[in-house]
Amino acid sequence: MADVAARAGVSSQTVSRVANNRENVDAATREKVLSAMRDLGYRPNTAARALVTGRFGALGVVSFDVGAHGNARTLAAIADAAREADYSVNFMGVRTQTEAAVRQAFQHLMLQSVDGIVLIESQILDTPSLQLPPTMPVVVADGDTGHRYPNVDFDQAHGTHSVVAHLLGLGHRTVWHVAGPRDSFAARRRAETWQRTLTESGAPVPDVLHGDWTAESGYRAGRELAGRPEVTAVFAANDQMALGLMRALHEAGRDVPGDISVAGFDDISEAAFLHPPLTTVHQDFDIVGRHCVTLLLDQINGRTDGPHRMAVEPALVVRASTAPPAAGPGS
Repeated sequence: MADVAARAGVSSQTVSRVANNRENVDAATREKVLSAMRDLGYRPNTAARALVTGRFGALGVVSFDVGAHGNARTLAAIADAAREADYSVNFMGVRTQTEAAVRQAFQHLMLQSVDGIVLIESQILDTPSLQLPPTMPVVVADGDTGHRYPNVDFDQAHGTHSVVAHLLGLGHRTVWHVAGPRDSFAARRRAETWQRTLTESGAPVPDVLHGDWTAESGYRAGRELAGRPEVTAVFAANDQMALGLMRALHEAGRDVPGDISVAGFDDISEAAFLHPPLTTVHQDFDIVGRHCVTLLLDQINGRTDGPHRMAVEPALVVRASTAPPAAGPGS
């Protein structure tokens, strides 16, 4: 730090303020210090900084199945928002759906000296009331809103109701559902709202088919539904399953949307380029990730007057895969 101060012609205190991203340094002086840091290859000592500030400059993320679309997008958004706030991100994956496994992941991250942790709790754990280390700031994303921790999630009920109501509004007698796995919070919420929307509309509630979020599982469900002439509309709990479903219907000679309307959920980047383009529910994972970081930094910095929960409202995107039913047994 003394070398940087000498090169820039400023005091060590000024170098410290720049290194800690303080605002009380004018732009010209800040650039001189940053230039000297680059010239000398200076990197702040994070351990020494932590002794002074009490902050390590790192956030942790614990998640199940980072390969899942929503989890991956949320993790990427958290990393972007953390970087903008001058924080790094340490990730820890969890394979088993137990409180013990989650707590172990938290302990690993705490040993890596993180200031707070986001838990992307997309899976249902073996206990209804998760207990985490009380000294660590925590935010839960895509989890059980009954937890006592700050929470960020999509309004799954709103998104599901909008897509099912859209299909019923087109004139379909009912809507079949390819649900996600039974151990997923998102799948459970979407299935519950699908059933409730049909019941409140006076529509029959068909038996639900379960997939595992993959296109392959949607394809299997599609092969089963393709042979049922009464099926005129299907809501798949995510776009990947909708993609597989549409492939199976095409192979069976069932036209989408002429014979069967298909809708998904998530609005993956490929949804607009399927044939036909997929009606789906758009979820803005960037907003969720940013809200997670905001709530976490509020806790880290001792701000307790902000919101404890944030619900992000998804939006229905109507494309060419849904249409009024043709005259026939299911219409």
